[in-house]
Amino acid sequence: MMKIKTMIVDDESLARRGLEIRLAEYDDIEIIAQCTNGREALATIAEETPDLVFMDIQMPGLSGFDVVKNIDKNVLPMIIFVTAFDRYAIDAFEAQAVDYILKPIDDERLAQAVEKVRRNLAQDGQVGYTQRLMDLIINITGETPATIDDVVAEGGVGTFTQYPERLAIKDAGEISYVPMDDILWVEAAGDYMCVHTKEKVHILRSTMKELEKTLSPKLFQRIHRSVIVNLKRVDRICSHINGEYHLYLDCGSRLKMSRSYKDKIKHFGQ
Repeated sequence: MMKIKTMIVDDESLARRGLEIRLAEYDDIEIIAQCTNGREALATIAEETPDLVFMDIQMPGLSGFDVVKNIDKNVLPMIIFVTAFDRYAIDAFEAQAVDYILKPIDDERLAQAVEKVRRNLAQDGQVGYTQRLMDLIINITGETPATIDDVVAEGGVGTFTQYPERLAIKDAGEISYVPMDDILWVEAAGDYMCVHTKEKVHILRSTMKELEKTLSPKLFQRIHRSVIVNLKRVDRICSHINGEYHLYLDCGSRLKMSRSYKDKIKHFGQ
């Protein structure tokens, strides 16, 4: 039986371990490496030339898309994206015949993905696969083909970012997905973030810096060293003598914008 040399790329150790356990049930899957971030993945793929890579999309630093765009196309493996993206992105995956698995991973869906890899490898399905991957990334990220080609030609590492439609919040072994539009504001509380919605306050273990990488700057802006606000939820802004501003949200809440962040005012009218 031909072994399928396989890599797992995910910044969460539990996610890597869970996938490793599931893949142990497939006799032809041989896990040759596991990586915790995009840069490590690029180096390992170049060195090990795997047949298959399970690639998490949302990782700090380089995303899964960034990794794919910077892989030498002569050694591009089959890619199965592991994603928590919403339906709009899944339509793009299916349109380009590029496989994906939604988190949390379903055993039956994993089996289907592995079987598709087997068929593609047996039929030399790599023909046209590179173009399908690029078309997928263009479809989801909005980056033009010229932009992507320029990055590859220059040998640089891309910094394209895809912001999710929902924020994944883990609590007691469960994951809740909060739509970004539902978030009113976020405030820091030590090593945790309090994510405010109209219904409740969700507690997210993260730093302000890490969370800012996940939130689209077109929708969210920091107005205080410990507060991020949803721009769409701001109803009006009132200035004060001391140079501060008070933001009134459509839910009736009031937030203070500190003087050091007053340059963010320009974002509110966009």
